[in-house]
Amino acid sequence: MSYVEVPGAQVPIRMWTDPSTVEDVAMQQLRNVATLPWIKGLAVMPDVHYGKGATVGSVIAMRGAVCPAAVGVDIGCGMSAVRTSLTANDLPGDLSRLRSKIEQAIPVGRGMHDDPVDPGRLHGFPTARWDDFWARFDGVAEAVKFRQERATKQMGSLGSGNHFIEFCLDDDGVVWLMLHSGSRNIGKELAEFHMGQAQKLPHNQGLVDRDLAVFIADTPPMAAYRNDLFWAQEYARHNRDVMMALFQDVVRKEFKKAKVTFDDVISCHHNYVAEEQYDGMDLLVTRKGAIRAGSGEYGIIPGSMGTGSYIVKGLGNAASFNSASHGAGRKMSRNQAKKRFSTRDLEEQTRGVECRKDSGVVDEIPGAYKPIEKVIDQQRDLVEVVAKLKQVICVKG
Repeated sequence: MSYVEVPGAQVPIRMWTDPSTVEDVAMQQLRNVATLPWIKGLAVMPDVHYGKGATVGSVIAMRGAVCPAAVGVDIGCGMSAVRTSLTANDLPGDLSRLRSKIEQAIPVGRGMHDDPVDPGRLHGFPTARWDDFWARFDGVAEAVKFRQERATKQMGSLGSGNHFIEFCLDDDGVVWLMLHSGSRNIGKELAEFHMGQAQKLPHNQGLVDRDLAVFIADTPPMAAYRNDLFWAQEYARHNRDVMMALFQDVVRKEFKKAKVTFDDVISCHHNYVAEEQYDGMDLLVTRKGAIRAGSGEYGIIPGSMGTGSYIVKGLGNAASFNSASHGAGRKMSRNQAKKRFSTRDLEEQTRGVECRKDSGVVDEIPGAYKPIEKVIDQQRDLVEVVAKLKQVICVKG
């Protein structure tokens, strides 16, 4: 489908879904965003749903301003995937050992490494900017400086919630490795600190929603936020790179005889800010639950822990600010899912997948998410499908 346009105060709201299917609280969030004086465009992806601070599945283009709550607390959260030389024929009948080895190599949940990962020991890891990246930690907000040790030990760890590590097969039976994570606790603390700072600023006092407080260009608070935002986005990218390297090492060891090789890793943020130009204007484009889908750019759109995921290539649709959805999107909250579904439901909906099937992950059950096939179909003018993947192992925190 192409988009449906809904009137907004400052700009129209372009929606790649039927507006009548979007919950009222999410529509109100979108209307609130469209009132911001600095906004130049608002695009809504088919996985749209209510989110803390701002709507998940929204692309907000502003001139001279950025809203930290629209980025969210997991700055730089995103996906990585890589195709391997393995096929389904190489896999053992019982995948529990492989899942266990992955969980041993990569801390999940609130876990962290006992000691910081040495990138020099990771096969093929790009270490060129590593020391410079950590040296710049001295320049981030004083309020989070005491978290440095934790940040170094959480580098290369998964987290919880909707984050995952998966071992997948495509339609040709080729094995792919895929993972989803972000900037861990350090990104969360930086985000919460700056959201609080923004809400104190005089120009934000008359907004319809205090969560939409912004920083204004060419001011010290904006400079401080941009510095910390871009550092946290880099942390998230490094975090996924380290995890993928650890994941690949596990696969190399478990399939020694196969002498596994890997293609180039595809990686994309879906909670972040980018400086981009549209209609001759320099804009700050915030994607919250959306990936960049510029012409020919590869992206990853996952489903849930029991459904398929998609590797896509962007079509460069300027109407969406070169964006696409970041996943299937939730159709019910975590609390609703826990009330609605049981562990027996989880077992049924993840049949054939080696994964956790306990009450701790019932809120991530496939039934709590929108059908990924429909979400993909609604954005055929934004991306083309390159590969469809189905997980056989799913690791969650």
